[in-house]
Amino acid sequence: MSQVEKKAGLLRRTSSSKKPLKEKVVLMYDEIFAKEDPAKNNPRFWDELFLMKVNLEYLESKLESVDGEEVQRIQDNINSLFHHCVQALGEEHQIKVVNALQTLCALFRGVHQKNKSASGFDIINMLMGFDKAEQRMKDLMERLDSLLCGDGSESLKSLCLKLLLCLVTVTDNISQNTILEYVMINSIFEAILQILSDVSSRGQHGYDAVVLLALLVNYRKYEVCVMFDCNTDCFLSQGMGMVVHQALTEYNRQYKDKEEENQGGFFSTLTSMVGSMFIADADEKLSVQTNEAILLALYEAVHLNRNFITVLAQSHPEIDIPTTPTTPTPTTPTTPLGTTPPSLDMMNNPELPLDPNLQTSNLLITFLKYASIVMQDTKDEHRLNSARLCLIILTCIAEDQYADAFLHDDNMNFRVNLHRMPMRHRKKAVDKNIPSRPLVCAVLDLMVEFIVTHMMKDFPMDLYLRCVQIIHKLLCYQKKCRIRLHYTWRELWSALINLLKFLLSNETTLLAKHNIFHLALLVVNLFNMFITYGDTFLPTSNSYDELYYEIVRMHQVFDNLYCMVLRVSTNTGQWKEAASKVTHALVNVRAIINHFNPKIESYAAVNHISQLSEEQVRSISLNVRKNVSLNTLSQDVLLKEFSTIS
Repeated sequence: MSQVEKKAGLLRRTSSSKKPLKEKVVLMYDEIFAKEDPAKNNPRFWDELFLMKVNLEYLESKLESVDGEEVQRIQDNINSLFHHCVQALGEEHQIKVVNALQTLCALFRGVHQKNKSASGFDIINMLMGFDKAEQRMKDLMERLDSLLCGDGSESLKSLCLKLLLCLVTVTDNISQNTILEYVMINSIFEAILQILSDVSSRGQHGYDAVVLLALLVNYRKYEVCVMFDCNTDCFLSQGMGMVVHQALTEYNRQYKDKEEENQGGFFSTLTSMVGSMFIADADEKLSVQTNEAILLALYEAVHLNRNFITVLAQSHPEIDIPTTPTTPTPTTPTTPLGTTPPSLDMMNNPELPLDPNLQTSNLLITFLKYASIVMQDTKDEHRLNSARLCLIILTCIAEDQYADAFLHDDNMNFRVNLHRMPMRHRKKAVDKNIPSRPLVCAVLDLMVEFIVTHMMKDFPMDLYLRCVQIIHKLLCYQKKCRIRLHYTWRELWSALINLLKFLLSNETTLLAKHNIFHLALLVVNLFNMFITYGDTFLPTSNSYDELYYEIVRMHQVFDNLYCMVLRVSTNTGQWKEAASKVTHALVNVRAIINHFNPKIESYAAVNHISQLSEEQVRSISLNVRKNVSLNTLSQDVLLKEFSTIS
């Protein structure tokens, strides 16, 4: 049977001799879309309707095809259909309840698709009648709450959550979904909390419950008061954390499986080798569908709930989770937001056997691994949005004092195997070589990796700004608490200098789209942080020598930057003020360069050396560094906590 015939509800093909035969449920839908009351000639019409298998495609297409005049004509019947759907949810017969839930899904979606430009009040009027809307929605929410909190079948509870997700996502902008006003009044949050607090329910429905919760808290987020407080319920935080952790773990596992599949075998190796001869780009990027819904849930949890930081830090053994077939659920409309829940929920086994040889992990480590995957390729819109959300979440974490304390705790060391973009000029890191370090090192590694791998024509300026600001916030905490972090700072300095070099090389192209001076200022001020306050957080005096060596070695980049910003700041134009700020910020860096370069040139001339080694330059640095006259820039400039979260 063709898709067209299926959508039309036909049971057999049409021919010249026979009339088309339609499903009974389709004939009953046609009666609803007629002017007369369908129950007028058949008092058992509604009872019979909910015993029929729902034809979602036909019902939705019928609703979408109704024009303005017909809406007025059949509105009473649509209102009656909605009313009887709600009543059917209270039936003991499960088939009726399932069919009523699916019919409601079709009603919500079909009416909204047809009336995208209509006001929320018109949609409410068409669905249930504006004068009866409050009572109808109260009855609906009470019945859904009863089904979710009762002892009914798990498939029925799953359908209830799917209906709520369908209701929440029918509009592109959730705050324009007027029906949600009734959802907020007749709160469903208690049912969601019960699902997330119970181990068994969480395993079955945790994913949908977390996504639904994340969406609901965004309804008129800055206008109305949130109807619940995560801070008061530790079980909610624990439950959300376990659901998010499992979803991200599942994503990481799928990516790892694909990676191993692509790298395994002689034929694959030979293909890669031959392909690399003709393809200029790096190895083909692995594609696994991103999950923005679960990221949104994690963001809301971290942003709105200060206690959730403790959930991020809770450690457990890191184990590989095998996939198992899932129990099929009744067919429903397409999964909201195009996401798929994880295939296995380890939350059903909260107590895992502890083995001292097992590497410990936590939600934050799992998130960092996830971020390292999705941030590799930002050319795809979904991955770009995921990368942006990952950086926003990391900003929230970096702004939290408790999270910073955990990140920098020397007694809490982890091996974090971040995924790195394949590039020809560097070898792939071996997992066994990863040292055990405080988690802040993994965060800095992730930021350095992003800086190094995304200098491209379609420059993701907003992501770079967030990345540099995260580094800045971490340095501010280290300076404030005098934490001497043993980290390979040289990699960070090199990445930042190369970023400045890229901005200079592509000045004309980038200035047409972005304010590159703002990013340049943030980068230069990071160097000023190291120069001015490095003695409070750099691990050894040797680190200062390495810093000065990198600045002097790459002095041409800073000289070119100074010439560029000086040129722009002395001319009238759009970027005059922004460029002048960079000119002022370069004072310390230029003082170092102007002080060391003559000494180095003199040493080379006296000793007849054309090119000095790093050791020779650093020995000169050690002797003359104390004589450098530096400008101590205002702490307001260097230590200002830029809040990028709203």
